[in-house]
Amino acid sequence: MQIIHREGHRFLLVTLALAMAIIALTFLLSDSKILQLTVFGIVIFIWLIFLQFFRNPSFEAVKGENLVIAPADGEVVVIEEVEEDEYFKDKRLQISIFMTPLNVHVNRNPIGGIVQYFRYHEGKYLVASHPKSSTENERTTAVIKNDHGVEVLFRQVAGALARRICYYIKPGDKVEQTAEMGFIKFGSRVDIYVPLSAKSKVSLGQKTKGGRTIIAELG
Repeated sequence: MQIIHREGHRFLLVTLALAMAIIALTFLLSDSKILQLTVFGIVIFIWLIFLQFFRNPSFEAVKGENLVIAPADGEVVVIEEVEEDEYFKDKRLQISIFMTPLNVHVNRNPIGGIVQYFRYHEGKYLVASHPKSSTENERTTAVIKNDHGVEVLFRQVAGALARRICYYIKPGDKVEQTAEMGFIKFGSRVDIYVPLSAKSKVSLGQKTKGGRTIIAELG
């Protein structure tokens, strides 16, 4: 079942009103049926793209105390050992998921537990696949500690088209695995940092489904 995410309600109403105004003006100012139909088709097509961007399908989530679940739909573009400098300040396994404008852009908690750390960073709008986008783009950083004391860090990273990151969690919150934690508007990525003892369950280029794809198993 497809429903529209709350982040899209106002945007879709405003753009629908604008679309109807453009179509009405075209019909009033031009007698050309070809022009009228062309404008109608283009405007409705663009609005339907916006509509599908804000979709929020219902599904049966996958959960597990020792599992890290994909926080977003998209494609795995990074699996590597890196130095995480903001919170852990040591080496972690980074798994990054890139979202195109055609993906569902709801972001979900990869594990359940207590939010230990959260910070919003203003920044640039480099292409989300750029190596420096994780540290220079508009982004959020969140850390959740599960009941076994294991912490997982994940970042919402804005892309070249994204201009607003929405988030719904704060430090001290007790959150459920796969529950909504935020939304990024128009093209972006999510970076997940797990302990080096964790075992990756995905491969480069693999497609993920937020709340359903197991991306790592905690050791």
